[in-house]
Amino acid sequence: MKQLRILVPTDFSELSMLAFPNAVALAKLFKGTVTPFHAYMQVNELDGFYYMGETSPEADLRTLEKSLFERLEKLSMKFVDEEYRAEPMVKIGNAARAIVDAGRDFDMIVMSSHGRTGFSRLILGSICEKVLRTSHTPVLILEEESRLMPLRRILLTTDFSDNSIYAFEPAAEFAEATGATIDLVHIVSFEQFDTLAQAQHDSEDRKTRLKELAEKYLGDLKDQVQTEVIFSEKAIHEEIARLTKSRPYNLVVMSTIGRTGLDFMMLGSTSSSVLRHVKTAVLSVKPVTEH
Repeated sequence: MKQLRILVPTDFSELSMLAFPNAVALAKLFKGTVTPFHAYMQVNELDGFYYMGETSPEADLRTLEKSLFERLEKLSMKFVDEEYRAEPMVKIGNAARAIVDAGRDFDMIVMSSHGRTGFSRLILGSICEKVLRTSHTPVLILEEESRLMPLRRILLTTDFSDNSIYAFEPAAEFAEATGATIDLVHIVSFEQFDTLAQAQHDSEDRKTRLKELAEKYLGDLKDQVQTEVIFSEKAIHEEIARLTKSRPYNLVVMSTIGRTGLDFMMLGSTSSSVLRHVKTAVLSVKPVTEH
């Protein structure tokens, strides 16, 4: 993750600014750069004048992009040290789509789950969730209560699928750079078993597989890695939320696509469900081989 190129989308709200200090911390950690980004709809979303302090939609649209760029420059100078500061980007188009498109040229997207009008955890159409679901660039989502730095403890989840392995590398890079510990966790529901004896027998096999994964992909960090198989009566995202509330994790790292793939219209996908229920920072990694 050296020379990490970070894209930071903002709608100029106070809550969206949460992403900047964390992005800068990552840029310092990995000798990277931070690029502020804003997307606007030229015709359909003239409420853009709200955040520009304009009161009339008759304001000259020809100056809008220039004004937005200048505002991003001011934000950049306020939040980002010069050595990590890259030129801001302004694009026309749907916000989520524009972020995903621009993100293809970056190594990570860092954004707050809140926007100018607030973030409803029950609304599937939020910009954050759309970006999370469709971006092939890793996405770091921050809550108002997220405390990413100093990074001391990481929760890394796996369902043993090939896709879930894509989350191991960034988790390892974070741990190597910061000295953070990794809890590699596999969660399974009791509902999959007819008897307690079956669950206990299966548990030993899963523990072995999990240790093998840790050795294969996190072997260089063995002193920083703990493995754990958790049997739960809760849904997977609920168990992850429980873990983040009961343990001082700074970061959850997981793959967007799991064993059964991600249905883009399905509210219950694990990654987006986790996003709605945890206050810990979440890094979502989507396999680059998926189309």
